[in-house]
Amino acid sequence: MLILGEVHSGLLQNRSPLSVDLAAQVLELVLGEAALVSERPIPFVQSPSTLAGVDCGLAVTAGKPLRAIGTVTARALLAGGHVVQGSAHAVIAGTDRTHRLPWSYYLARPGVLETAGRAPGPGVAEAFLAAGRAPDTLDLGAIASQIADQIQATEMLDRKSKIKVVRTRLRWAAEADDEASGVRVEFGVDADGFRTLRLRTGPIAAADLVAVCEDVALHDWLLTALIELVRKSALGVIPRRDALERLVPAIDYLLHLWMPAARLSADVQPVWEALERRPGFTRQWETLNRRIRDQLSVGAATAAVAQPAAVA
Repeated sequence: MLILGEVHSGLLQNRSPLSVDLAAQVLELVLGEAALVSERPIPFVQSPSTLAGVDCGLAVTAGKPLRAIGTVTARALLAGGHVVQGSAHAVIAGTDRTHRLPWSYYLARPGVLETAGRAPGPGVAEAFLAAGRAPDTLDLGAIASQIADQIQATEMLDRKSKIKVVRTRLRWAAEADDEASGVRVEFGVDADGFRTLRLRTGPIAAADLVAVCEDVALHDWLLTALIELVRKSALGVIPRRDALERLVPAIDYLLHLWMPAARLSADVQPVWEALERRPGFTRQWETLNRRIRDQLSVGAATAAVAQPAAVA
């Protein structure tokens, strides 16, 4: 089984995190279908899934693109009331047919793209993960971006975010083989917020593979945002009080959201274990976290020393 996907992650354009009830209203993208809500270990809301019909090329590493026909599953997610994600994915399946069937056939197989005439080979995942994209080939990023923008455009938001950070894009491919064992993970960081993730696993449910890739995208964004905020704070360059004031939004809204794999099934825990070995997401997060807290401690101690003694 081959699944291709892309996740766009960014900060919700609102002054404060949304409550779970309000977030559920914002993410109610399908009339009559409620968003999925979870309050533990952190508030998390997932919109109902939507479908996008596509008939386009599917890039390969060599030769002419395959023709892919079917539907892409898309959804929005909101973590901690503050981090919004647009996610799109599809299972790629081969078929001997070279012609398109009525759309009712593809709608009955939501989230599946069939390749016309031949089965998708190993070059499909590699070509999909490339930073560039050939014209008229599958563009899951456009679908993911559109659903994230739809959430950001809602009238319920005040557009007065206290943090300015980049949006990241994680393009991923997961290959699940019934005869394989173990997990192989390849994670890459490119310029302009572009990341890639390639998974090779044994038999794991498609829903679990999608969830772990969305979770990786969330935590990669959190780490990216914290790195950027620490850099902008100019610690050690400007007065400590001014630097700490720049870090207050990170302390208020981001530090408590770091919980890798907290909502995932045990089947995909090895993916996070591999990422913790290299590149070491949590190790870098904790290093930044300690630096911020050390600066807070030093700032508090300095303020206490500078405080004039009370006169008896």
